[in-house]
Amino acid sequence: MTNIIDVNYQRTGESTTINNMGMRDMQVRVYAIRNNQYILIKAPPASGKSRALMFLALDKVKKQGLKKAIVAVPERSIGGSFQSTPLSKFGFFTDWTVSDGCNLCIPGGEASKVTALINFLDNQEQILICTHATLRFACEKISADKFNDCLVAIDEFHHVASTEDSKLGNHIRNIMTNSSAHIVAMTGSYFRGDSVPILAPEDEALFTKVTYNYYEQLNGYTYLKSLGIGYHFYQGKYLTAIGDVLDTDKKTILHIPSVNAGESTKDKHDEVDRIIDIIGDVVGQDEPTGVISVKRKKDKKIILVADLVNDNPKEREKIVAYLRNIKKQEEMDLIIALGMAKEGFDWAFCEHALTVGYRGSLTEVIQIIGRCTRDSSNKTHAQFTNLVPEPDAKGEDVSDAVNNMLKAITSSLLMEQVLAPSFKFKPKIDGEPPQPGVIRIKGLNEPKTPLGRSILENDMADLKANILQNEEVRKAIAGLADPKYITEDVVPRIIREKYPELDEDDVQVICHHHHIESVLPGLETKVEGDQRFIKMAGKFINVEELNIDLIESINPFQRAYEILSKAVDKDILKAVQQAITLKNTKMTLEEAKYLFPKINEFYAANGREPDANSSDPVEVMLGRALAYLRRAEAESNLK
Repeated sequence: MTNIIDVNYQRTGESTTINNMGMRDMQVRVYAIRNNQYILIKAPPASGKSRALMFLALDKVKKQGLKKAIVAVPERSIGGSFQSTPLSKFGFFTDWTVSDGCNLCIPGGEASKVTALINFLDNQEQILICTHATLRFACEKISADKFNDCLVAIDEFHHVASTEDSKLGNHIRNIMTNSSAHIVAMTGSYFRGDSVPILAPEDEALFTKVTYNYYEQLNGYTYLKSLGIGYHFYQGKYLTAIGDVLDTDKKTILHIPSVNAGESTKDKHDEVDRIIDIIGDVVGQDEPTGVISVKRKKDKKIILVADLVNDNPKEREKIVAYLRNIKKQEEMDLIIALGMAKEGFDWAFCEHALTVGYRGSLTEVIQIIGRCTRDSSNKTHAQFTNLVPEPDAKGEDVSDAVNNMLKAITSSLLMEQVLAPSFKFKPKIDGEPPQPGVIRIKGLNEPKTPLGRSILENDMADLKANILQNEEVRKAIAGLADPKYITEDVVPRIIREKYPELDEDDVQVICHHHHIESVLPGLETKVEGDQRFIKMAGKFINVEELNIDLIESINPFQRAYEILSKAVDKDILKAVQQAITLKNTKMTLEEAKYLFPKINEFYAANGREPDANSSDPVEVMLGRALAYLRRAEAESNLK
């Protein structure tokens, strides 16, 4: 299919070249700020974040006086990225060694793992690997000061903003406030909110940041030179269209829709069988590994398939173990998955990430794209395709939505913050000057008590999650219960149960704030039919301010249509970056001109232009001034 976005890169080899300490480009940047207490690493999948953390943690433990390093990953399978590694072989001063009993990413109950983590804080071992869940449960049993002089590293840090009552985020904030711990946060998809921010601005300001975006990564690869992003719209059932976009000549990860999604047939196992039938005939299944061999219809070639939809724990463990140990591209052709293989899953040979159904989170989209963007000798092009139902909307609405999605995805690959911002809602007071991020509403009251004010400032995200998990509320969202009953009875009851000491007047005030926030940007509580793509794109309200048109034409055909775009090469990607930089720049032409000599001095000293995304505030200012001057020059040439 035609790509909506097609980004080409120079293949300089820089992002995979190592220095005399065994560090790649991104890892060198991280190591340069190793002495900082709080570090945030924003870098794509496959850029080397795991190894960067090893270098960082070992320096803190061996040279900076910290006692221990704890690495928390979202799920057990990702723990393998932090297994013992002989770093000294490549020039580093020591090795990364995980002792027996210190890798808690293993089968078994959480109780024993929590005990092991707590015991680790008092024994002589220095490095421990665990899951987010184990860390959360341990934090509930011990005080924050137990982490004094420890490094706590959180992999896939965007989970801090997940809908698990934000418990992980609360524990991290508590550790930062009440201990001397160092924190390293790592993510390939850092956004200040799909609806809930990852970090509050005041917390985020405490972190020293390293940003390494997709452009830098892919531009420095040896083999991979282009990334394609496309939307394929279908009518009817997705199984009638899957054959049009599933190319079994490409190494592919296929994510079928959740059984709760409208695109699902509600029988996930039957869907896998029908997809295999579309490819060809099953020849057999290898008993030790679980690999399915399928004879392709068009040429009788044998295609190797992994079924990660299978619910049988024993069967799934067999195929997962096989996938972990793949060394050659001919050992697998197609992986069919449901919830697995979206983040932290490494299959370097993957060329195509094909996803069926709407994704309600740009974070999820970026994570899925990352499954196919590892550098590998078998591919020069990586492709992300989203197969979605055709929206029942006017053509211009669909094209506008696609254009917003393109801008959002492209900006996100640059690690820019493009999602709907978080707002604070305040009472409207006549004559009150406007404040950034604050919406003032007439008739809205403030809580009277300290507890009420604390809930409003700190707990609204958790409270909204609790409310949305309530069965009666879910029925109302589905149209099966009276909304008035929910707003007047159920929501106040939930608040009273959660905060039994809260003043009754403040209960009503918190209710009012909840209702306001649930219908304004930032939280979407109702999704209707085939309008989800339009609604999803509509969340990215910031990108509408970027004056960039990525749509070339609309190509209608019998059962579906594709929206085609202008080819987005490295120059267009840079233009998106410049547009975002200008949007964030508060500067006059005179101020930019005044800084021009400083820009020249920076270039002469560093051999490169100043980066508006640098962690150095002076370089940020010079980078923004340069972008401003270039836009001013372009506009004057058009007159």
